[in-house]
Formats: sequence, C-alpha cells, structure tokens
Amino acid sequence: MALYQHLASLLLLIRLVASLAVDTSNATYWFAQPVDHFGNTSSGLAQWQQQYMINATYYQPGGPVFLITPGETPLTRYYADTTHLNTLAQSLHALVVAIEHRFYGDSNPTLDLSAASLQYLTIPNVLADFASFTRSVKQQPSKVFPGLAVPENSRVIFFGGSYAGNVAAWMRSEYPELIDGAWASSAVVYGRLQDYQYDQRFGAHLQSLGCGQCFAQAVSDLDQMLLSNDPQELLAAQQKFGIPELSASDTAALISALVSATANEPVSQMGDPMLPAVCAFFNTSSCIDGYAAATNAAIQMMGLLPQQLLIMGNSSLALDYDALGQVPRVWYYQMCSWFGGWQVPPPASMHLTPYRSQLLDLDYWQGNCQKKFGTGVAVPVDVEGYNRRWFDTLRGVSNIYYTAGELEIWRDSTVVVESSLLGDVASGSRIRLIEGANHGQDIQAESDLDLDTVKEARRVGDRLVRRWLNLRTSHGPRSCR
Repeated sequence: MALYQHLASLLLLIRLVASLAVDTSNATYWFAQPVDHFGNTSSGLAQWQQQYMINATYYQPGGPVFLITPGETPLTRYYADTTHLNTLAQSLHALVVAIEHRFYGDSNPTLDLSAASLQYLTIPNVLADFASFTRSVKQQPSKVFPGLAVPENSRVIFFGGSYAGNVAAWMRSEYPELIDGAWASSAVVYGRLQDYQYDQRFGAHLQSLGCGQCFAQAVSDLDQMLLSNDPQELLAAQQKFGIPELSASDTAALISALVSATANEPVSQMGDPMLPAVCAFFNTSSCIDGYAAATNAAIQMMGLLPQQLLIMGNSSLALDYDALGQVPRVWYYQMCSWFGGWQVPPPASMHLTPYRSQLLDLDYWQGNCQKKFGTGVAVPVDVEGYNRRWFDTLRGVSNIYYTAGELEIWRDSTVVVESSLLGDVASGSRIRLIEGANHGQDIQAESDLDLDTVKEARRVGDRLVRRWLNLRTSHGPRSCR
C-alpha cells in the first residue's frame, strides 16, 4: 500500500507540474487579517498575517477544499501532509489547506502577549479569521492559491481535533454559507469550571489496567509529604520525583502533568501506551515509589532538563513572559476568559476516589488569572455564559461529525457525553463513541496498527463528507457574521 501511494503521489505531482501548477509541498503562505474584525483597532496595528500551508498532491480542479487548523499549537507540515485528511483527499481529489490559529506559532495579530494584546483573542475574532480566508477561497481563489487552477465556489469541509474540533463545529454553525460540513474529532465544546471528570476518566483507565488503586494511594501519600509544612519533607519529595525546588502546589501540578502526559497517546493493536508508561512502574511494594519511577521515566523520555522543568512547574514563571510564542500563556488566557476547565480533585461530598492532589483546587488554578491578565478577565470565568453561547449554538446544526474515544480523559466535555443537552441530532450530523480509542485518533495520521474501531469511525466520517458535498443547501439554523 505504501509503495502504491508513493507512485500515485509521484504521478499526480508530474501531472501538476505539466499543467504549470506550482509545487506547494514546502511553501508557506500568508493571508492578511484585521486585528479586530469588529472595529476595535486600539492595538495600533491595522492588519496582521495569518500563516497557512497547502497540499495539492491529490488536487484536481473542481475538487473540494479541506481546511484544518492545529488550534492551540503552532502550524507544522504535519497538518497539511500527514493526517487522515490526506487519505480522504486522495479519493476526492481535494486540496488540503492547514491554517494557523491567531496568537499561536507565527500568526500574531499584535507585537506581544500582554493582557492588552490578548483582548483580541476572542471566539468571534478567531472564527472571523477563518471565515475571511474561506470567502477568499470561494470568491478569489487565485489570491490564496497562486499557481493552482482552483475554480470559484469550491465546496469546503472544516476539520479539527480537540479544541480545533470546537473551531470546526463552530465554523459550521456560525458560517453555514461558507462551510459545507465539519469533522469535529474529540471536540471539547462543553465548558466546566471545575473539571474533576478529567482525572476520574484518567483513574478509570488506570483501574482497567490494574494500577488505579495503587496510583490513588501514591497521590495520597505524596500529599502527606507536600502538606506537612516541613521543608525537608518537601525537598525529599522533589528529589524522589526528580522535580526542581518549587512550591508544594507547583510540585504536585508538575508531577501530575508529567505522569498523565501519555493519557492522550493513541491506543493501537500493539497495546495501550498507558500500560508501559504508568502501570508498569506500580509493581513494587511501595505505591509512592512506583509513582516516582513513572515520573522520572516521563522526564527521561521527554528529555527535559532541570531548567525546563523549573519553567514548566513554576506557575508564576511559566506565565510571566509576554513575548510572542509563549503557548502556555495564550492557552491560559483562553481558560481564564472563555471556558475554565480547571483540573481539580472531586468534591469530598461525592465520595469519589481522587487521582489528583488536593492542593490543586480551583483557587490554585485561578490564582494567576487576574495576576497575569488584570481586570481584563473575570474570576471565576463565566462558564455558564460560554455554554449558552458556544455549546447551545450547536443545537440543530446539520453536517457535523462529532467523535470521541472511549478512553479519553476529555470525554465528559464532548458532545458524545453531553448530546442530550443539544436535543435531537440534526440532519447530516452524527455522534460516535470510538470503542477502545483515545483522544482524536480518528483524524490523526493513519497506521496499519490502528484499531478496527478507529478505522470504522473514519469510514463513517468519509461517507458523511461525501454526503455533505452533495448536500450543499443543507445548513444550520442561523449565521452570525
């Protein structure tokens, strides 16, 4: 199969060159956008340049355009060249376009990431960026696709995974005249102020692998050390876990992040990555020793140096820099001002097993919001208002494919769990829970080792995309432009 795809790609490339089309494989393009689509230009900058990449390997004039954004990460060639979109593009002769989200990577509307600059990071502005680009795709294709024979009024499907899945679904709901359909893989569209469900899913996964109870005991044992108010106990815990000298809360947060780093890795026919990365270390007589071993292994696997761990773990330091390119600061701003999602242990009144330190409560996570961004963000964030505007907007919207993996820790914030709040699924829309799978696996790069359930989820999505391309008049209930 790999050889066949290589030969097919080569033949298509020769065909493109013969038709005087440009080779877009390594080119980066830029699209001018206003800093604020809704009139506020107090930033002093009228426009900025949004980065995008093109993959025309399989494109034939008249084929659809597939848009994808990495969301809260910088744009790389992976998004244009390697995801499931490329396999679907081959069969539908589609043009794949990967476009960067404002304030991430090199797509910066302002000169820094100060609170005054980040006020332009709003959901309406984000969607208006993609809508403006899509209008040019439909009305002035030569402007955005130089050298390619792309006709006007191309059909457009928007793809995204995780938060980018939110963007895909919102684009279909807000701009149905531009977007013919949306594949929203693991879209975390339902906001929660305190997301204790995150660790409950993580713990349930560990329980299924046989180490959940010992992991929970290790978290409790570590808390005793961190809450002792004894500097020597804190230092001993940090040395045991390979963590630099931080506050007790920052120590707990960094350890939790390192050990759960594998929680979103894809499950394949070769097995579950959580087993060797976490549970394999809990075969000692001491649960806390297993927790420490798993943490040290994660540090080694990721090649993290002490200074890098210090920056990662220090909640103040990690958010202080307002120079461009500080992804954690931008994402923290979105959490502070949009949807919350603070990862906390469950309330004691629920009598659930905690898999996260009790130090990591709402006050810990929210403490930096106003410190870092001033009065530009409200504490607590208005999650109910967010859901009324951005979850409820998906009610009755056609042509959206929502997926979520059975094992993913974000599952409780997806439509798969909260579908009852949306009412009946609209025509052309579909919700699918992928058995045994993890976060966003259906839209990721394909492998012969993919689970059969993931392959079937892709087949369902592919059929829906083909259907949407023949049902261009089927739109959501409204459009906000």
